[in-house]
Amino acid sequence: MSYFNIRVYGLLINSENQVLISDEQSGGRSFSKFPGGGLELGEGLIDALKREFMEECNAEIEVISHFYTTDFYEQSSFNDSQIISIYYIVREILPLQLNFKTVAFDFDTGMLQAFRWVDLTLLSTDDVTFKTDKTVIELLINKKTNELS
Repeated sequence: MSYFNIRVYGLLINSENQVLISDEQSGGRSFSKFPGGGLELGEGLIDALKREFMEECNAEIEVISHFYTTDFYEQSSFNDSQIISIYYIVREILPLQLNFKTVAFDFDTGMLQAFRWVDLTLLSTDDVTFKTDKTVIELLINKKTNELS
């Protein structure tokens, strides 16, 4: 049986114009994505995003604005569900206390998630794994280009 899988992600851009990327290993796969995850039953989008940032980054965030919602069909890479992803621009309330990496999938011992900053001027669709995240990167790149011109 097919079903909808609602996902919510945060685009956290720091003062050095870098966006936070999460490298993870789950279900026998390695992938890179924006911080965030699945909506739980009875939960709103903003609450879900704040919970995901607490779970993944141990950080409180403030949601600034909606950025993008999936507008095409995407099947989950892990099951039969149809993925609908909602992205928000977010800002951290306090500086993140994470062991940032410079290389993808550089996991600390016993961990299956690591975080790295990617400069917006160097950002490419190769920095993430999934189709919707790649679309968001194209939008981020185009937005940056349009702001500069």
